[in-house]
Amino acid sequence: MKNNQFARLTADHETVVAELKAIHFYDDQMTCVTSPTEVYQLLLRKAFLTTKDNGSFTNKLKNYLATPSLDLKDYFDSKQPVTTKIFYLVALQLLEFLVTEDFAIDNPLEAMHRMQLPTIETNDNWHKDQLLDAWYLLLTTHTKNGQTFLDRLTNQGYFIPFYDLPVREKPLFFNGKAQAVFDPAKLVREVVYVESSVDSDCDGQRDLLKVEILRPSDTEHGLRVPALFTASPYNQGINHEAGSRAMHDVNVPLQAKKPNRLTYQEIAYRKEKHSLPAPRVVTGETRHAAETFSREHSYTLNDYFLVRGFAAVYSAGIGTLDSDGVQTCGDPQQTEATKNVIEWLNGKRRAFTNRTDNIAISAWWCNGSVAMTGRSYLGTLATAAATTGVDGLKTIISEAAISSWYDYYREGGLVIAPGGFPGEDADVLAIETQSRMKAPADYILRIKDFFTKQMDQMAQAMDRESGNYTTFWDARNYRKDITKIKCDVLMIHGLNDWNVKPGQVEALWQGLRNVPVSKKIILHQGQHIYINAFRSIDYTDMINLWISHELYGVQNGAKEVLPNVIVQDNLVPETWTTYSDWSNPNSDKTVFHLAPGTLTEECSSDSIQSFKDDSPKDDFERYTEHIDQWENELISNQKQALRANRLIFKSAPFEKAQIIDGKVTIHVKAASNQPFGMLSFQLIDFGEEKRFNPSPTPIQRMELGCNWREDTLREFTLAKFPTPFKMITKGHLNLQNRENPWKVNELMPNQFFTFDVPLQPTFHKLAAGHQLGLIIYATDFAMTVRGNQAVRYSIDLSDCHLDVPFQ
Repeated sequence: MKNNQFARLTADHETVVAELKAIHFYDDQMTCVTSPTEVYQLLLRKAFLTTKDNGSFTNKLKNYLATPSLDLKDYFDSKQPVTTKIFYLVALQLLEFLVTEDFAIDNPLEAMHRMQLPTIETNDNWHKDQLLDAWYLLLTTHTKNGQTFLDRLTNQGYFIPFYDLPVREKPLFFNGKAQAVFDPAKLVREVVYVESSVDSDCDGQRDLLKVEILRPSDTEHGLRVPALFTASPYNQGINHEAGSRAMHDVNVPLQAKKPNRLTYQEIAYRKEKHSLPAPRVVTGETRHAAETFSREHSYTLNDYFLVRGFAAVYSAGIGTLDSDGVQTCGDPQQTEATKNVIEWLNGKRRAFTNRTDNIAISAWWCNGSVAMTGRSYLGTLATAAATTGVDGLKTIISEAAISSWYDYYREGGLVIAPGGFPGEDADVLAIETQSRMKAPADYILRIKDFFTKQMDQMAQAMDRESGNYTTFWDARNYRKDITKIKCDVLMIHGLNDWNVKPGQVEALWQGLRNVPVSKKIILHQGQHIYINAFRSIDYTDMINLWISHELYGVQNGAKEVLPNVIVQDNLVPETWTTYSDWSNPNSDKTVFHLAPGTLTEECSSDSIQSFKDDSPKDDFERYTEHIDQWENELISNQKQALRANRLIFKSAPFEKAQIIDGKVTIHVKAASNQPFGMLSFQLIDFGEEKRFNPSPTPIQRMELGCNWREDTLREFTLAKFPTPFKMITKGHLNLQNRENPWKVNELMPNQFFTFDVPLQPTFHKLAAGHQLGLIIYATDFAMTVRGNQAVRYSIDLSDCHLDVPFQ
């Protein structure tokens, strides 16, 4: 195991003592004790929370080794001094590491260093101040099971006596981070209905948005807390069967498109002017909600912070169960509705206690500061809200978020499925999340006809026939408004996420370069996943440090302490490295020319190579049913079925490891024998290697507080057996959209054209001895339409090169 902690703060001795006093680890009894050994025993007594008397404490001491030949009881009886070796032998046991498996009892410091656990070291016998400094550091150090030692004590009940602290002494911060001093059994659960500034169902009334709130009961006694707001269209349930029925057929031919001379200005979205219905007439005001709920569809990161002084707020938004309106899949109305909930939390909009009585209720319990959390669609709406510049939104923590819906369902003039969902499109997602369907009377009697018409219109506007960038997609492009962002932005994304591809976050990262806000990014080796329960990185601690500063104003140096860029290594498990930047557009590129079968830094070949797109019927049907087989056979030299369907180029083996940092671009000169065509590209890491398993390995359950909720601790592990290759990144282009995705060019059969195709950005380490490979092909069974057409493509290698941003 390797421990990677980025949120742990270094404290001077004065701060150490003050903070240990604040959490009652250092008290008046210890102040009068001068012997480090006696202080050490008192600290351990406080840490052994399950022992209630001297006998049980003594028995507990007998379970811990202080030296290779003494347990802790015998050590204390012997009156020996505290030394570095003794302290850290005990520390490793407190941190749940195992003898032999994790450390040797005669050399604890070797294990501490190997596992990157922090130490305070001196050859002399320790004095009291050194002991207190070391104990403070130990409390902030991660255990073998992914949480700080203090969090482990928290889960055992350490902070239960703090539940009754007066509100003036809450929240409580230690090492710059909020602590679990709020009673989860007394959380207030309430529902309100925010009146929005949209009428998406055109019923003549402003849409009401159901909002579920969980907040500490201390707010009933004067405490004001910030809100973690998760906007999740999935929150009130989804329509699996309706969504499945709406899926589009992808086994359709690619069609020639009529050329146009469109400019961006002609397809740019311009805000439509609609007369908004008058607001409801308020009939009264109250501080007490009229509705509650039992168990929300929660996000475990929010669960962790609920007992640490933050409210959790969930809203599914327009078109969902118990709200008004219709789903619109990321359009300005959905953005506005999301923004409106933030405005209510910030005291600048009203909500009602129910849908009929018009009794207003404010977010009187909120301090006006909001952070948005969540992954995928949830992170997408956080990004969308941020681009409005709404007051009160202090930060977004956007995980695997979409920044442009065109790049989610389209690419380069092609219809492209998000990885794992061939046939999905904007209308399918809208249908799947229109959870008003779950209330039959509301849906059938009030909204079904209107929603059906809206979906018909959406199907036309999203234009699956062309795959072009249109006004429909421009309305769902949040990147145009990045300069309006006023909140700080923390981005998290998987480098192997082929659902929401890495280009989504890279475009946001690039757009924020000159925006005067703090921005950080974490890139992991996962697919479309959360990483808040990973063992090897202190992700939750980083978020704690970040939002304690952003939402409570704690001066903990979060913006300076947390690195700009953190990247998980793709070769060595449990390794995270910091960088100052990612995908710098001004970085140098290494140019590889294409020769038959080869990527070379020498001059280009004058060869022309060709490949076909269609497959025998049996193979085609097999690939549509087993995309993993297609993926493997496309890349593998051992497979013959697709040999005529792609071109493979490989570099010479690298003498030393190389890091690809950013966006690889391929310049191509190509022709199709039809008046239409598409090309796909994959960048491959060739070389025998034990690589990470695609999904993280579950380790054990992990508590998020005392008698509170749990999560699953996970970590990426190496596969048992080596594999010969790994796909690094990919890209696609409709050959009629050579200039941009809205302008359609004519494609003359057998005539060569040149164009550049950027692949999805990446951060990938090629091991020494490995080769960089490029595959050129057409139909991507995982993403593009699959017409199995008799199209033949020719590549003129004399004008082809691959530009790679090596570090």
